[in-house]
Amino acid sequence: MRQNPQTAGRLRPVDLARRHGLSTQAIRNYEAAGILPAAGRTPHGYRTYAPLHALALAAFLALVPGHGHGTAASIMRAVNRDDPEEAFRIVDESHAQLLEDRRTLEAVEGALRDLGPDAAPAPGDASSPGGMFVGPLAGRLGIGPATLRKWERAGLVTPRRDPRTGYRVYAEADVRDAGLAHQLRRGGYRLDQIAPLIAQVRAAGGLEPLAAALRDWHARLAVRGRAMLAGAAELDAYLRHVTEAP
Repeated sequence: MRQNPQTAGRLRPVDLARRHGLSTQAIRNYEAAGILPAAGRTPHGYRTYAPLHALALAAFLALVPGHGHGTAASIMRAVNRDDPEEAFRIVDESHAQLLEDRRTLEAVEGALRDLGPDAAPAPGDASSPGGMFVGPLAGRLGIGPATLRKWERAGLVTPRRDPRTGYRVYAEADVRDAGLAHQLRRGGYRLDQIAPLIAQVRAAGGLEPLAAALRDWHARLAVRGRAMLAGAAELDAYLRHVTEAP
């Protein structure tokens, strides 16, 4: 006969904590956040946990590397309030974001394939055709104008000033650089990591630094995808015990 995982055995907070190298305070925090089901209590008021809590903790910790702490917590809270459909929706959204990140990486690589020695006119060159003000460019990228100004301070874009209005004007090369910066930020790169890559593209002296970054991006997406599989296995184990428990 299958044992009831909610009552079979009794675990102390320290038992759960030691198994994963955590503190007992972390276990209490996870319970308070709804990541773990509510603990039982002894007649003296001490927390007691069951194997079901151990499964919940294992599932959460396995979900974090692939989905991130916040998303993993949301998944577990949905399961623990008996709303598996919401948990599945959150998982699906996270997978969709991974797919979008892969497409973003492909877009960056596609843009770089078109870059050559003549494809990087000097940023802010008045002879560059066209030009965009900060508002329209920010709207195209889906970011705020303040973000573009921050990128300007970091050297990622170097717009000129309209002599009549004093407004920033982004030449064709600035628009390209802003697009690359936006895509690399989506890939998790910091501004101080992006700046030398943008400078290398401008100089058209070789794309190897950016190629190395893209290889690293590929590797991190692969690790994230594999971690999602591992998290799914632990989540499935937890769900099976939750649904089978009386």
